[in-house]
Amino acid sequence: MAESQKQKIWNVPNALTMLRMLLIPVYWALMARGNTYAALAVYVIASLTDLADGYIARKYHLITDFGKLMDPLADKLMVLSVMLSFVLPLGGREAVLPWAPFLILLGKELLMVLGGLILYRLGIVVYSKVIGKVAQLFMVLSLIASFFYRYFDRIGFPLYLYLLYFAVALTLCALAFYGVNAVRLYREKKRTHA
Repeated sequence: MAESQKQKIWNVPNALTMLRMLLIPVYWALMARGNTYAALAVYVIASLTDLADGYIARKYHLITDFGKLMDPLADKLMVLSVMLSFVLPLGGREAVLPWAPFLILLGKELLMVLGGLILYRLGIVVYSKVIGKVAQLFMVLSLIASFFYRYFDRIGFPLYLYLLYFAVALTLCALAFYGVNAVRLYREKKRTHA
């Protein structure tokens, strides 16, 4: 039984998820030394593994409880890490991003984790919506653009900031959709068990 559980956990999508987790300290080490473009390469690789593990898991029916938990956690930690590395003065450069979007995103993620735990205990699963995936895409694009902030600032068009604020707005919309869905599912469950 334990052996089959191990095989379920150790599949390609879950290995890619764990690789993404391991890339977080690598990213930080590179950014701290000022190796910005090497850190960018690490972030792009991490983002590609996110696309790959989801595709492989769905196509080959390798979706596991471990993957459902760890995949979004790895994504959140990577995105928050990259954002924080631009909020802080790091690697000999000034702070690039303001604190507000980071704190909003951090608060939203903590709410999602807390809400997810409560719903899990109630036996309710709320699946991610398209708006959440679109928000994640814009967040990734904004963070990639942040690596080129000097260029955008020089031409007087801070695209990275516009993308970031748009991504944060979409993220808050996704949170609202998640909350509405969670309440609806909770009421339905209550009705069926009444």
